[in-house]
Amino acid sequence: MSLQPKGLPKIPEQTAVVARAAFPKGSLAIRVRDHLAEVFADEPFADAFGVRGAPGLSPAVLSLVTVLQFAEDLTDRQAAAMAVRAIDWKYAIGAELTDTGFDASVLSRFRARLADQGLERVVFDRLLEHCKDAGLVGAGGKQRTDSTHVISAVRELNRLELAGESIRAALEALAVAAPAWLAETIDVAEFAHRYGLRVNGWTMPVSKTKRDRLALVFAQDGYTLCRAAWAADTPAWIREIEAVQILRQVLVQTYYLRTDTRGREVICKREADDEGVPPGQLRLASPYDTDARWAAKGEALYWMGYKVHLTETTCHTPAEAEAEAEAGRKAVPSPNLITDVATTDATVPDVKATATIQQRLAARGLKPAEHYLDAGYPSADLITAARAQGITMVTPVLLNHSAQARAAAGFDKSAFTIDWKTRQVRCPAGRINLNWNPVKQHGQDAIVITFSVLTCRPCPFRAQCTTSKIGRRMLTLQPREPHEALVRARAEQKTDTWRDKYALRAGIEGTINQALDVTGMRRARYRGLPKVRLQHAFSATAINIIRLDAHWSDHPLRRTRTSQLERLSYRLTA
Repeated sequence: MSLQPKGLPKIPEQTAVVARAAFPKGSLAIRVRDHLAEVFADEPFADAFGVRGAPGLSPAVLSLVTVLQFAEDLTDRQAAAMAVRAIDWKYAIGAELTDTGFDASVLSRFRARLADQGLERVVFDRLLEHCKDAGLVGAGGKQRTDSTHVISAVRELNRLELAGESIRAALEALAVAAPAWLAETIDVAEFAHRYGLRVNGWTMPVSKTKRDRLALVFAQDGYTLCRAAWAADTPAWIREIEAVQILRQVLVQTYYLRTDTRGREVICKREADDEGVPPGQLRLASPYDTDARWAAKGEALYWMGYKVHLTETTCHTPAEAEAEAEAGRKAVPSPNLITDVATTDATVPDVKATATIQQRLAARGLKPAEHYLDAGYPSADLITAARAQGITMVTPVLLNHSAQARAAAGFDKSAFTIDWKTRQVRCPAGRINLNWNPVKQHGQDAIVITFSVLTCRPCPFRAQCTTSKIGRRMLTLQPREPHEALVRARAEQKTDTWRDKYALRAGIEGTINQALDVTGMRRARYRGLPKVRLQHAFSATAINIIRLDAHWSDHPLRRTRTSQLERLSYRLTA
C-alpha cells in the first residue's frame, strides 16, 4: 500500500447542499471540517506508508473519522457505518452522497500503523499547533494536571489462572506456527482436553488441596513446553515466538525449582513472604497484554491496566473570576483545552510523570507560568527544577512526618537553625552539630546532621527532641535549594490565600469525568501500551474539538467551578 498525499478531498457540491439543508445550524462534524480542515493532512503520516503499491485510503480522512469516532464513543463498525449514512460525516470527509464508504477493518489497520510508527500523537499535536496559532493556547498562564486509572482490555486473572492461560496461549501459537513440532513434543489429546477451553476460575476445583494439585500440573506442563523449546535440536525461531517467551516469564515469576534430600528436582510455587515475587512493575498480569500491570491506590481501588495523565489550560482562579464579576467586567469566553496527555502502566507513580509533562509542554511552546497539581506529583527537587524553568508548581507538598511533627510535640526539623555557609545547625537548646555528612540515599543527594552524645544526653530537652537509644539527635536534610523550596511550600500552603488559589485545580476532575463519559477513556479499547496511548491521544483530541465546537457555536459547556461549600470543605480537611 502506498501513500499519495492529497489531504481531505474537496466537499462535493451536492453533499454540501444536502448537509447545509439537513443541519441549518451546523453540527460538530460540519464545524470541524469548516474550521480545522488544515489539521487533517496526509504528509505527517508518510513514514507509515510505502511509496510503491496500490494507493490506500487517505490518512487525513481516516484520522478525521477516528477523531469523530472517539467524540461519539463509537465502535469501528459504527464509525464505518456513520461515514456512509451520516450526511454531516460525509460533508466532513468530503464524500459523495453515493459513496459506499470503507470496511471497518481499515480503521484497525490504520491504528496499528500509527502505533507501530509512533505517530499516535500527530493529530493531537497538530490541533494544538492550530490552537496556538489562533491564540487559544500559549506559554504562560495556568495549567492543571491530574491522573486516573484505566482498566485493561483483557480479563483479570489470579496467579493460578495466569499460569494456565499462559500455557494455553503458547499452545495456540505453536499449533499455528509449528504444528508438526508440537505434535512430536506433547500428548496433543491430553493437552487439548486440559487447555481446549480458556482457563476460568469458576470451573476450577473449590478445595485448596485440589487447586494446589492443579497448580503443579500447570507448572509441569509449562516446564515441559519450555524445555522442549530450548532443547539443542529445536529450531531457534520456536523459542522466539512471543507467547513462548511470555510463558517462560510467567513460570519464573510463579514457580521455582529446588532439589530435595534425595536429589530429585521439585517444582514449588512462589510465595510473596517466603521466596518472593517480582515487583509490580515487572510482574506480568496477562499473557495477552504484557504491558498491563496490577496497581493499588489507597485501600479501595485495585485495578489491572494503565494510568493516564491529562493537562489542560485554565483561565482564572475562583478569586480572580469573582473579582472580575464584582468589577462588572465580562471575561472573554475561552475554552479550556487539553495540552498534554500521557499514558503509563499502572505502577508508575504520579511524581515520575511531572518532569516529563513539563518538558513536553515546554517543547511545544506551552510552558505554564503556574502548574496546578495534587499531592502525588511534587517533590522538593521537582519544585526547585520547575522554578528554575520559570514554572511555579501550585501543589500541596508532603508535610513533615517525623515522630515529633506527627505528635505535634517536641522539636521537629523546623525548630533547628541551619547555617548553610558554615555547615552548622543549631538546636533549640543552642548546641551546634558535631558532623555534617553529604551522602547518597536512594540515589538522591542528602545531608546527615549528627549531634554529639556528650551534649544531647545531659540536655534537659532530650525527651522532646529524640527517642534514640544512643541518646543523640540526627537530622537528614536535602540540599539547600530543595530544602528551602520545601520549607517555603509548606509555609505557603497553610495560608487561606494559597488554599483559595489551589481551588482552581479541582476543575481538572471535571475534565477527566468528561473524558470518561464521552470517550470511554476509563476502559482500554486495545491491548498494549502503544495502542492505549493512541486511544488516549485521540480521546484528548476529541474532547478538544468538542470544546472548540462549543466555543465556535457560542454555547460553552458548563464550566467546572468550585463552590464556596467545596472551598470550606477543603479548608477544614487540609
